[in-house]
Amino acid sequence: MFYLLQADSLQKAAAGIATTAEKISLWSLLDKGGWIMYPLYLLLIAAIFVFIERLIAIRKASRIDPNFMGIIRDHILTGNVQAARSVSKNTDSPVARMIDKGIQRIGKPIDAIEKSMENVGKLEMYSMERNLSILSLIAGIAPMFGFLGTIIGMVQLFYGIASTGEYTLNTIAGGIYTKMITSATGLMIGMIAYVGYNFLSTQIDKTANKMEAASADFIDVLQEPTR
Repeated sequence: MFYLLQADSLQKAAAGIATTAEKISLWSLLDKGGWIMYPLYLLLIAAIFVFIERLIAIRKASRIDPNFMGIIRDHILTGNVQAARSVSKNTDSPVARMIDKGIQRIGKPIDAIEKSMENVGKLEMYSMERNLSILSLIAGIAPMFGFLGTIIGMVQLFYGIASTGEYTLNTIAGGIYTKMITSATGLMIGMIAYVGYNFLSTQIDKTANKMEAASADFIDVLQEPTR
């Protein structure tokens, strides 16, 4: 009989805990993290904004007409440099701007042409990588903010226990799980920023490969005999 009553009590307690857990919504849970959650929210918003802005810019920069280099090659081999220059100037992409600089230097030594194109390529790479370091920074400091919030919360918790003398298991467990919310949030934001940074870096590398390939093709064209 005693065991039956004990089992019944445990079932009711478990049911009560489950009911309480079900009632806790995500927003109310995040709200328990305290004031340190607001800097974390700002970091999340900044990470999302930078990621979307850079993604749009990088995708725009990576778009290039597959026939672009073919058109440039035909114009140069036929001696129509002005037409090649017009095509490159009217194409809005890093590849076109780099090729345009090379066309402007036609007649000079190949080394000078390559150097001019390389300088333009570096500027275009810098333009694509602009603000990308913000994502790297967020990936590093968001978890630190989260840990800071947890440490502050734990200090407050144990200070309250020392002051009031109330140190029941429920009080300690409830205090600890709410203080760990900031750490979990900071880690998630850090992971989001880290994944976003690496994804954008990969897209930039793909565009850089296109620029290098176009530069090599252009130099080959200059070394071909004109028609």
